[in-house]
Amino acid sequence: MPRHSCCPYHQESRLSPRPPPHFHVAIAGSGFGGLGMAIRLKQEGHEDFVIFERAQEVGGVWRDNSYPGCACDVQSHLYSFSFAPNPGWSRAYSPQAEIHAYLRDCADRFGIRPHVRFGHTVLAARWDDDQQHWHLETSEGPFTAEVFVSAAGALSDPAIPKLPGIETFQGKTMHSARWDHGYSLAGRKVAVIGTGASAIQFVPRIQPEVGKLVIFQRTPPWIIPRGDRPLSKRMQWVYAHVPGVHRLTRWLIYAFRELTALGFMHPWILELVQRLAVRHLEQSIPDPELRARLTPNYTLGCKRVLISDDYLASLNHENVALVTEKIREVREHSIVTADGTEHAVDAIIFGTGFQVQELPIARLIRGRHGHTLAEAWGRTMTAHLGTTVSGFPNFFMLMGPNTGLGHSSVLLMLEGQLEHVLKALRYLEGRNLAAVEPTPEAQAEFVRYVDSRMSGTVWNQGGCASWYLDASGRNSALWPGFISSFKRRVEHFEPTEYVAITRRVRSASVGQERGRRVGNEVSRIGVSP
Repeated sequence: MPRHSCCPYHQESRLSPRPPPHFHVAIAGSGFGGLGMAIRLKQEGHEDFVIFERAQEVGGVWRDNSYPGCACDVQSHLYSFSFAPNPGWSRAYSPQAEIHAYLRDCADRFGIRPHVRFGHTVLAARWDDDQQHWHLETSEGPFTAEVFVSAAGALSDPAIPKLPGIETFQGKTMHSARWDHGYSLAGRKVAVIGTGASAIQFVPRIQPEVGKLVIFQRTPPWIIPRGDRPLSKRMQWVYAHVPGVHRLTRWLIYAFRELTALGFMHPWILELVQRLAVRHLEQSIPDPELRARLTPNYTLGCKRVLISDDYLASLNHENVALVTEKIREVREHSIVTADGTEHAVDAIIFGTGFQVQELPIARLIRGRHGHTLAEAWGRTMTAHLGTTVSGFPNFFMLMGPNTGLGHSSVLLMLEGQLEHVLKALRYLEGRNLAAVEPTPEAQAEFVRYVDSRMSGTVWNQGGCASWYLDASGRNSALWPGFISSFKRRVEHFEPTEYVAITRRVRSASVGQERGRRVGNEVSRIGVSP
């Protein structure tokens, strides 16, 4: 007989297993979205929340992407939280290390780290209609929460093309988002597949050290000058100590970038800007044949507009070859293109972006009807205000469908979503509701509005195929307008657009404890029932 069989404790454990840890709010991810949500929760008096982070440090995309030359495409003073300004940026466009340091500082400064469960990968999330809360399975065990916020982001899971024969390659392979700093590229023959936003940053950095650099380009991007520059210690001191200067600088950058949205909504404007890109190309590439292969055949803005001061110039070096033929297969030590040319390579670096249109986390989340988010979406992602989804109670997506931008800082869109979540929580707690979810009608109306605004934009009319468009041909990635118009809409929580799910009666002890906690939270944030 097992020695513990007579122990009442173990008998009780087998009959009544201990319930998993429970939180009011559970957040998946600790990048800008997750940390921003956590900071705003604490600022509003909420402490009963947890962040599940699969890595061992905060930072999200700015932790994972550490490739040489990694930096932001938006000016530093606009690429930060409005409630956590940083006057100490060293450059006009922040390098990755500084952005990651900024996020770590935010986690420390606002006391977020005690709420983070590092090494906890969310494996599944399921809404329990009987218990009226979310069941969350993580790599370190189960949890439950009344509210689930997905801050996994669209740029978290690399997209790697399934090239024929890639499994036979005997050299080094890596994606730019999983850069192996322990692998030396010095003197090697290196293939770069893709010419997107990441590739144009790391190519100029690795070109001087590699023996041969073969760049496989499918579609040439439009590139305009970056205009990056260092910010002096004196200027940093001014931003930190002279009242209003930092705020004014941020506003001026915002105002200028907001005006550029007009070009994306009215493509003829971008045809004028395209002349700047053509001049940049002509000044950077003297060889007319190479210049022709680098000239796009679509309107600037249809694909992501890239900014760089040195990418084009790096292609002039003798150790660089630009290949525009389609890749036919990968062999043990080479890549073969459609014209039969075999390119010997020691390493392959994928600069091929992320799984934006098929978010992996969408396959893990099940709503009220038992369907996953991916199943509910089908061929196109949709959400009310880019934030909530019908059939998924108390579920909020940060940087969800149609919240991306082509002209400015997505953090401004994110902050609007954070306010929407907070107002939804106030509505729930002030009325002692179990959950809310958008009505199908409200969600459908919002999607119709987005699609109607999208039809005349350069993304739909610019003559290209981009990752902005999903399998259905719909642009489910971007917001077709000004940031200000999105924020005016999303920062307001309209109860008539939501289904209010009443709380079922539970045991007295559970109900009393819930009542005490809700009462405390409501009194702290000043909500009246």
